[in-house]
Amino acid sequence: MTRVPTHAIRRHDPAVTSFASDNYAGVHPEILAAIALANGGHQVAYGDDVYTEALQEIFQAHFGEEARTWPVFNGTAANVVSLRAMCAPWEAVICAESAHINTDEGGAPEVVAGLKMLPVATPDGKLTPALIDRQAWGFGDVHRAQPRVVSLSNATELGTLYTVDEIKAVCAHAHELGLLVHMDGARITNAAAALDVPLRALTTDAGVDVLSFGGTKIGLLLGEAVVVLNPAAARGLPYLRKTSMQLASKMRFVSVQFEALLAGDLWLRNARQANAMARRLAAAVEGIGGVEITRPVQANAVFARLPAAAADRLRERFRFYTWNADIGEVRWMCAFDLTEADVDAFAAAIAAELA
Repeated sequence: MTRVPTHAIRRHDPAVTSFASDNYAGVHPEILAAIALANGGHQVAYGDDVYTEALQEIFQAHFGEEARTWPVFNGTAANVVSLRAMCAPWEAVICAESAHINTDEGGAPEVVAGLKMLPVATPDGKLTPALIDRQAWGFGDVHRAQPRVVSLSNATELGTLYTVDEIKAVCAHAHELGLLVHMDGARITNAAAALDVPLRALTTDAGVDVLSFGGTKIGLLLGEAVVVLNPAAARGLPYLRKTSMQLASKMRFVSVQFEALLAGDLWLRNARQANAMARRLAAAVEGIGGVEITRPVQANAVFARLPAAAADRLRERFRFYTWNADIGEVRWMCAFDLTEADVDAFAAAIAAELA
Protein backbone atom coordinates (compact mmCIF):
# COMPACT_ATOMS: atom_id res chain seq x y z
CA MET A 1 0.00 0.00 0.00
CA THR A 2 1.40 3.37 -1.03
CA ARG A 3 1.75 5.83 1.81
CA VAL A 4 0.50 9.30 1.01
CA PRO A 5 2.64 12.06 2.57
CA THR A 6 0.72 14.14 5.08
CA HIS A 7 2.91 17.21 4.88
CA ALA A 8 5.29 18.93 2.51
CA ILE A 9 8.93 17.90 2.44
CA ARG A 10 11.81 20.28 1.80
CA ARG A 11 13.34 18.97 -1.40
CA HIS A 12 16.14 21.47 -1.94
CA ASP A 13 19.15 22.80 -0.09
CA PRO A 14 18.40 26.45 0.79
CA ALA A 15 22.13 27.13 1.09
CA VAL A 16 22.64 26.59 -2.65
CA THR A 17 22.67 29.84 -4.62
CA SER A 18 22.46 30.55 -8.32
CA PHE A 19 23.62 33.21 -10.77
CA ALA A 20 21.30 32.13 -13.58
CA SER A 21 18.38 34.47 -12.99
CA ASP A 22 17.00 36.69 -10.27
CA ASN A 23 13.83 34.59 -10.69
CA TYR A 24 15.63 31.69 -9.01
CA ALA A 25 15.53 33.48 -5.66
CA GLY A 26 12.90 32.71 -3.07
CA VAL A 27 10.31 35.09 -1.65
CA HIS A 28 11.40 37.92 0.61
CA PRO A 29 10.28 37.26 4.22
CA GLU A 30 8.39 40.56 4.35
CA ILE A 31 6.40 39.49 1.29
CA LEU A 32 5.57 36.13 2.86
CA ALA A 33 4.44 37.93 6.00
CA ALA A 34 2.18 40.18 3.93
CA ILE A 35 0.56 37.17 2.24
CA ALA A 36 -0.11 35.65 5.65
CA LEU A 37 -1.56 38.97 6.80
CA ALA A 38 -4.04 38.93 3.93
CA ASN A 39 -5.08 35.37 4.70
CA GLY A 40 -8.02 34.34 6.84
CA GLY A 41 -11.66 35.16 6.39
CA HIS A 42 -13.29 36.00 3.10
CA GLN A 43 -12.69 38.81 0.64
CA VAL A 44 -14.46 39.57 -2.62
CA ALA A 45 -12.82 37.74 -5.52
CA TYR A 46 -11.48 38.91 -8.89
CA GLY A 47 -9.87 42.13 -7.68
CA ASP A 48 -12.77 43.68 -5.80
CA ASP A 49 -11.00 43.14 -2.49
CA VAL A 50 -9.68 45.80 -0.14
CA TYR A 51 -6.03 45.02 -0.86
CA THR A 52 -6.37 45.57 -4.60
CA GLU A 53 -8.37 48.74 -3.95
CA ALA A 54 -5.59 50.07 -1.71
CA LEU A 55 -3.01 49.15 -4.34
CA GLN A 56 -4.14 51.98 -6.59
CA GLU A 57 -3.07 54.67 -4.12
CA ILE A 58 0.23 52.90 -3.47
CA PHE A 59 1.16 52.88 -7.15
CA GLN A 60 -0.10 56.44 -7.56
CA ALA A 61 2.30 57.56 -4.83
CA HIS A 62 5.15 56.36 -7.06
CA PHE A 63 3.79 57.08 -10.54
CA GLY A 64 1.30 59.95 -10.22
CA GLU A 65 -2.39 60.46 -9.62
CA GLU A 66 -3.45 59.29 -13.08
CA ALA A 67 -1.73 55.92 -12.77
CA ARG A 68 -4.03 52.90 -12.84
CA THR A 69 -2.69 49.47 -11.93
CA TRP A 70 -3.78 46.02 -13.10
CA PRO A 71 -2.06 43.04 -11.40
CA VAL A 72 -1.32 40.00 -13.56
CA PHE A 73 0.45 36.71 -12.97
CA ASN A 74 3.75 37.10 -14.85
CA GLY A 75 5.97 39.32 -16.96
CA THR A 76 4.99 37.94 -20.34
CA ALA A 77 1.37 38.65 -19.49
CA ALA A 78 2.18 42.18 -18.34
CA ASN A 79 3.86 42.89 -21.66
CA VAL A 80 1.23 41.20 -23.82
CA VAL A 81 -1.75 42.75 -22.04
CA SER A 82 -0.07 46.17 -22.18
CA LEU A 83 0.61 45.93 -25.91
CA ARG A 84 -2.87 44.57 -26.67
CA ALA A 85 -4.36 47.56 -24.88
CA MET A 86 -2.17 49.98 -26.83
CA CYS A 87 -2.48 48.54 -30.34
CA ALA A 88 -5.07 47.58 -32.90
CA PRO A 89 -4.56 44.16 -34.57
CA TRP A 90 -2.99 45.70 -37.68
CA GLU A 91 -0.42 47.68 -35.70
CA ALA A 92 3.15 46.87 -34.70
CA VAL A 93 5.73 47.38 -31.95
CA ILE A 94 9.20 48.80 -32.49
CA CYS A 95 11.70 47.27 -30.07
CA ALA A 96 15.37 46.46 -29.67
CA GLU A 97 16.38 43.21 -31.33
CA SER A 98 17.45 41.94 -27.89
CA ALA A 99 14.13 42.86 -26.24
CA HIS A 100 12.44 40.18 -24.17
CA ILE A 101 9.21 40.61 -26.15
CA ASN A 102 11.18 39.75 -29.30
CA THR A 103 13.42 36.92 -28.11
CA ASP A 104 12.17 35.30 -24.91
CA GLU A 105 8.39 35.14 -24.79
CA GLY A 106 7.77 32.25 -27.16
CA GLY A 107 6.15 34.56 -29.69
CA ALA A 108 3.39 35.48 -27.22
CA PRO A 109 3.00 39.07 -28.51
CA GLU A 110 2.46 37.65 -31.98
CA VAL A 111 0.44 34.55 -31.02
CA VAL A 112 -1.75 36.02 -28.28
CA ALA A 113 -1.88 39.70 -29.20
CA GLY A 114 -1.54 39.23 -32.96
CA LEU A 115 1.02 42.04 -33.14
CA LYS A 116 4.08 42.22 -35.32
CA MET A 117 7.41 43.05 -33.70
CA LEU A 118 9.64 45.46 -35.64
CA PRO A 119 13.09 44.78 -34.12
CA VAL A 120 16.08 47.10 -34.43
CA ALA A 121 19.67 45.96 -33.96
CA THR A 122 21.33 47.94 -31.16
CA PRO A 123 24.87 47.78 -29.78
CA ASP A 124 23.78 47.97 -26.14
CA GLY A 125 20.11 46.96 -26.04
CA LYS A 126 18.96 50.60 -26.05
CA LEU A 127 16.84 52.42 -28.62
CA THR A 128 17.52 56.00 -29.69
CA PRO A 129 15.43 58.36 -31.84
CA ALA A 130 17.65 57.55 -34.83
CA LEU A 131 17.29 53.81 -34.30
CA ILE A 132 13.51 54.13 -33.96
CA ASP A 133 13.41 55.80 -37.37
CA ARG A 134 14.74 52.61 -38.97
CA GLN A 135 11.34 51.02 -38.39
CA ALA A 136 9.05 54.06 -38.01
CA TRP A 137 7.97 54.30 -41.63
CA GLY A 138 5.26 53.08 -43.98
CA PHE A 139 2.47 54.98 -42.25
CA GLY A 140 -0.66 54.58 -44.34
CA ASP A 141 0.84 51.79 -46.43
CA VAL A 142 -1.69 48.96 -46.41
CA HIS A 143 1.07 46.45 -47.16
CA ARG A 144 3.02 47.18 -43.96
CA ALA A 145 2.10 46.60 -40.33
CA GLN A 146 1.55 50.07 -38.94
CA PRO A 147 4.04 51.18 -36.27
CA ARG A 148 2.14 52.16 -33.13
CA VAL A 149 4.27 51.51 -30.04
CA VAL A 150 7.93 51.89 -29.11
CA SER A 151 8.84 49.42 -26.37
CA LEU A 152 11.88 49.95 -24.11
CA SER A 153 13.36 47.67 -21.46
CA ASN A 154 14.93 49.28 -18.41
CA ALA A 155 17.19 47.72 -17.27
CA THR A 156 17.79 46.23 -20.73
CA GLU A 157 18.32 42.58 -21.48
CA LEU A 158 22.04 43.38 -21.87
CA GLY A 159 22.26 44.84 -18.37
CA THR A 160 22.46 48.46 -19.52
CA LEU A 161 20.37 51.38 -18.30
CA TYR A 162 18.47 54.18 -19.96
CA THR A 163 19.09 57.47 -18.19
CA VAL A 164 16.21 59.86 -17.54
CA ASP A 165 17.32 62.10 -20.41
CA GLU A 166 17.59 59.17 -22.81
CA ILE A 167 14.05 58.05 -22.02
CA LYS A 168 12.75 61.60 -22.41
CA ALA A 169 14.40 61.82 -25.83
CA VAL A 170 12.87 58.53 -26.98
CA CYS A 171 9.42 59.44 -25.68
CA ALA A 172 9.48 62.92 -27.22
CA HIS A 173 10.52 61.52 -30.60
CA ALA A 174 7.96 58.71 -30.48
CA HIS A 175 5.14 61.07 -29.56
CA GLU A 176 6.12 63.45 -32.37
CA LEU A 177 5.66 60.52 -34.74
CA GLY A 178 2.26 59.69 -33.22
CA LEU A 179 3.62 56.61 -31.45
CA LEU A 180 3.06 55.46 -27.89
CA VAL A 181 5.78 54.29 -25.51
CA HIS A 182 5.69 51.08 -23.48
CA MET A 183 8.35 50.14 -20.96
CA ASP A 184 9.19 46.58 -19.97
CA GLY A 185 10.08 47.25 -16.35
CA ALA A 186 10.87 43.72 -15.26
CA ARG A 187 13.90 45.28 -13.53
CA ILE A 188 12.73 48.90 -13.26
CA THR A 189 13.49 48.84 -9.53
CA ASN A 190 17.12 47.89 -10.23
CA ALA A 191 17.35 50.72 -12.77
CA ALA A 192 15.92 53.33 -10.39
CA ALA A 193 18.17 52.18 -7.55
CA ALA A 194 21.27 52.25 -9.74
CA LEU A 195 20.50 55.72 -11.09
CA ASP A 196 19.36 56.94 -7.66
CA VAL A 197 16.11 58.41 -8.98
CA PRO A 198 12.43 57.89 -8.11
CA LEU A 199 10.50 55.33 -10.14
CA ARG A 200 8.38 58.05 -11.73
CA ALA A 201 11.49 59.87 -13.03
CA LEU A 202 12.14 56.95 -15.40
CA THR A 203 8.50 56.56 -16.39
CA THR A 204 5.73 59.10 -15.83
CA ASP A 205 7.90 62.20 -15.81
CA ALA A 206 9.88 61.01 -18.84
CA GLY A 207 6.78 60.45 -20.96
CA VAL A 208 6.23 56.67 -20.81
CA ASP A 209 2.60 55.79 -21.50
CA VAL A 210 2.30 52.24 -20.13
CA LEU A 211 4.63 50.30 -17.84
CA SER A 212 5.01 46.58 -17.19
CA PHE A 213 6.13 46.63 -13.55
CA GLY A 214 8.20 43.67 -12.39
CA GLY A 215 7.63 41.98 -9.04
CA THR A 216 8.97 38.44 -9.04
CA LYS A 217 12.59 39.40 -9.77
CA ILE A 218 12.63 41.72 -6.76
CA GLY A 219 11.13 39.43 -4.13
CA LEU A 220 7.50 38.58 -4.87
CA LEU A 221 6.10 35.06 -4.88
CA LEU A 222 4.26 35.80 -8.11
CA GLY A 223 2.82 38.85 -9.77
CA GLU A 224 3.64 41.69 -12.12
CA ALA A 225 1.49 44.70 -12.93
CA VAL A 226 0.32 46.68 -15.92
CA VAL A 227 0.55 50.33 -14.89
CA VAL A 228 -1.23 52.74 -17.22
CA LEU A 229 0.43 56.15 -16.82
CA ASN A 230 -1.40 57.86 -19.69
CA PRO A 231 -5.11 56.90 -19.63
CA ALA A 232 -5.51 57.83 -23.29
CA ALA A 233 -2.86 55.31 -24.33
CA ALA A 234 -4.65 52.09 -23.38
CA ARG A 235 -8.15 50.77 -23.72
CA GLY A 236 -10.12 47.70 -22.69
CA LEU A 237 -7.77 46.58 -19.94
CA PRO A 238 -10.41 44.93 -17.71
CA TYR A 239 -11.54 42.80 -20.63
CA LEU A 240 -8.10 42.17 -22.09
CA ARG A 241 -6.77 40.99 -18.76
CA LYS A 242 -9.64 38.52 -18.49
CA THR A 243 -9.39 37.25 -22.08
CA SER A 244 -5.63 36.89 -21.57
CA MET A 245 -6.36 34.56 -18.61
CA GLN A 246 -4.75 36.95 -16.12
CA LEU A 247 -7.65 37.77 -13.78
CA ALA A 248 -6.73 36.17 -10.47
CA SER A 249 -9.69 35.01 -8.42
CA LYS A 250 -7.84 35.45 -5.11
CA MET A 251 -6.18 38.66 -6.22
CA ARG A 252 -5.73 39.94 -2.68
CA PHE A 253 -2.69 37.67 -2.36
CA VAL A 254 -1.11 39.21 -5.45
CA SER A 255 -1.95 42.79 -4.51
CA VAL A 256 -0.80 42.65 -0.90
CA GLN A 257 2.68 41.67 -2.11
CA PHE A 258 2.97 44.91 -4.06
CA GLU A 259 1.81 46.83 -0.99
CA ALA A 260 4.61 45.27 1.07
CA LEU A 261 7.10 45.99 -1.71
CA LEU A 262 6.15 49.59 -2.47
CA ALA A 263 4.50 51.11 0.60
CA GLY A 264 7.91 51.34 2.26
CA ASP A 265 11.44 50.96 0.94
CA LEU A 266 11.61 47.19 0.45
CA TRP A 267 11.85 47.58 -3.33
CA LEU A 268 14.81 49.92 -2.95
CA ARG A 269 16.60 47.78 -0.37
CA ASN A 270 16.26 44.68 -2.51
CA ALA A 271 17.34 46.44 -5.71
CA ARG A 272 20.36 48.04 -4.05
CA GLN A 273 21.46 44.69 -2.66
CA ALA A 274 21.20 42.94 -6.04
CA ASN A 275 23.04 45.77 -7.79
CA ALA A 276 25.76 45.86 -5.16
CA MET A 277 26.35 42.13 -5.49
CA ALA A 278 26.77 42.48 -9.26
CA ARG A 279 29.37 45.20 -8.77
CA ARG A 280 31.15 43.06 -6.18
CA LEU A 281 31.19 40.05 -8.50
CA ALA A 282 32.53 42.08 -11.42
CA ALA A 283 35.30 43.54 -9.26
CA ALA A 284 36.21 40.11 -7.90
CA VAL A 285 36.64 38.44 -11.30
CA GLU A 286 38.26 41.32 -13.19
CA GLY A 287 41.74 40.28 -12.14
CA ILE A 288 41.29 36.58 -12.93
CA GLY A 289 43.20 35.46 -16.00
CA GLY A 290 40.86 34.01 -18.62
CA VAL A 291 37.86 36.12 -17.57
CA GLU A 292 36.81 39.20 -19.52
CA ILE A 293 33.90 41.45 -18.54
CA THR A 294 32.15 42.09 -21.86
CA ARG A 295 29.49 44.69 -21.03
CA PRO A 296 29.06 47.59 -18.60
CA VAL A 297 27.86 46.47 -15.16
CA GLN A 298 25.13 49.02 -14.50
CA ALA A 299 22.41 47.12 -12.63
CA ASN A 300 22.39 43.51 -11.40
CA ALA A 301 23.78 41.67 -14.43
CA VAL A 302 27.37 40.73 -15.20
CA PHE A 303 28.29 39.55 -18.69
CA ALA A 304 31.66 37.88 -19.10
CA ARG A 305 33.68 35.69 -21.41
CA LEU A 306 35.44 32.59 -20.12
CA PRO A 307 36.50 29.20 -21.56
CA ALA A 308 33.55 26.92 -22.28
CA ALA A 309 35.05 23.95 -20.43
CA ALA A 310 35.52 26.03 -17.30
CA ALA A 311 31.97 27.35 -17.58
CA ASP A 312 30.61 23.80 -17.82
CA ARG A 313 32.54 22.68 -14.75
CA LEU A 314 31.36 25.70 -12.79
CA ARG A 315 27.77 24.94 -13.71
CA GLU A 316 28.00 21.68 -11.81
CA ARG A 317 27.92 23.79 -8.63
CA PHE A 318 26.46 27.15 -9.71
CA ARG A 319 23.68 27.60 -12.25
CA PHE A 320 24.16 30.30 -14.89
CA TYR A 321 23.41 30.69 -18.58
CA THR A 322 25.53 30.98 -21.69
CA TRP A 323 24.50 34.18 -23.47
CA ASN A 324 26.52 33.90 -26.69
CA ALA A 325 28.11 30.52 -27.27
CA ASP A 326 30.00 31.75 -30.33
CA ILE A 327 32.24 33.97 -28.22
CA GLY A 328 31.98 32.13 -24.90
CA GLU A 329 29.92 34.87 -23.27
CA VAL A 330 27.94 34.03 -20.14
CA ARG A 331 25.51 35.99 -18.01
CA TRP A 332 25.57 36.12 -14.22
CA MET A 333 22.46 37.60 -12.62
CA CYS A 334 22.50 38.73 -9.00
CA ALA A 335 19.33 38.37 -6.98
CA PHE A 336 18.19 40.44 -4.01
CA ASP A 337 18.99 37.67 -1.52
CA LEU A 338 22.63 37.08 -2.46
CA THR A 339 25.18 37.91 0.21
CA GLU A 340 28.80 38.98 0.00
CA ALA A 341 29.75 35.46 1.08
CA ASP A 342 27.74 33.98 -1.80
CA VAL A 343 29.45 36.22 -4.32
CA ASP A 344 32.91 35.67 -2.89
CA ALA A 345 32.43 31.87 -2.97
CA PHE A 346 31.41 32.02 -6.63
CA ALA A 347 34.35 34.27 -7.53
CA ALA A 348 36.71 31.93 -5.70
CA ALA A 349 35.31 28.96 -7.64
CA ILE A 350 35.88 30.83 -10.92
CA ALA A 351 39.46 31.61 -9.93
CA ALA A 352 40.10 27.99 -8.97
CA GLU A 353 38.76 26.68 -12.29
CA LEU A 354 40.97 29.06 -14.26
CA ALA A 355 44.09 28.73 -12.12
